[in-house]
Amino acid sequence: MNREHLNELLYQAIETELAGEKLYRAAIVSAVNTDLAKEWKTYLEETLQHQQILRSLFKVAGIDIDTETIGRLAVRAKGAALVAAVKAARVADPLIGELVAAESVVEAESKDHHNWELLGRMAEHVDGPLGDALREAYDEVGEQEAEHLFHTMGWARELWLDYLGLPAVLPPPEEQKSVKTQIGAGRAEKAREDFL
Repeated sequence: MNREHLNELLYQAIETELAGEKLYRAAIVSAVNTDLAKEWKTYLEETLQHQQILRSLFKVAGIDIDTETIGRLAVRAKGAALVAAVKAARVADPLIGELVAAESVVEAESKDHHNWELLGRMAEHVDGPLGDALREAYDEVGEQEAEHLFHTMGWARELWLDYLGLPAVLPPPEEQKSVKTQIGAGRAEKAREDFL
């Protein structure tokens, strides 16, 4: 294990959660569907909790949470671009704003889910207090991150279908089936016809 590279992952993870907070705040305002707005409010609350969990990991790791890295700056720039896109689309057209918000959340949650999957894998290879802290953090956050990603992917798909005038399942099957895995997301998408 390369400890400096683990530190980089932690820096990118906290920056992803900080950017996620800003994105969810913009997305909630952009949500036309009240069920979606409610779900994103829950995800915002969980994102704030994830920030606290990461702050604890930084303490256990003994590294400065304010350290800037090239990777962290890139994550921040991507997050700012997503927020700007959501705000611009919302002003132009509320329905397009909602679609852009859903797609932006999917993009951000893809990175967030990836970060936590990697932290979970690292937990298997780190001993001592940091390994214990990584395992506890992943056990608490991993399923939530999967839900954020897979449920919003379902929302984005169904909102687009609705926008195109095609039959849509709202809330999406991923939400109705409480999907928390990629396999579950695939099954939910295949079963969407049963919900129509």
